[in-house]
Amino acid sequence: MNYWLVKSEPDVYGWHHFIEQGRAVWDGVRNYQARNNLKAMQLDDHVLFYHSVTNIGVVGLAKVAREAYPDPTVPDDLRWVVVELEPVMPLEKIVSLAQIKAEPLLANLSLIRQSRLSVMPVRPDEFELILKMGQSTSAM
Repeated sequence: MNYWLVKSEPDVYGWHHFIEQGRAVWDGVRNYQARNNLKAMQLDDHVLFYHSVTNIGVVGLAKVAREAYPDPTVPDDLRWVVVELEPVMPLEKIVSLAQIKAEPLLANLSLIRQSRLSVMPVRPDEFELILKMGQSTSAM
């Protein structure tokens, strides 16, 4: 099992869009490192869904529903791939970027070190900590 974080602008494609669709083709990635991360995703890997630009933070949990295949939006350019994701659950509360940056155990998270990367791996311990941070106080 691998763990990932994907970023999306909520005004363009937010968690609410994802829930309405029930499944999403994760396309439009045009960065080689992010593309390589998409290629490394395996069926049922867990994915943190992160809102960038506005309402910044991790808002939900998804899973990989289909592994990488050629991006159908650019059929003449086989360099680019997509995966399909399905929502699993929203977090009880958003885990903000400020909270993530303030947590010493997340200091090496790719989100902090490579802030412009849209698809990134997350270590299992980082993943579990972020999920715990996303629980409401009454649930802890």
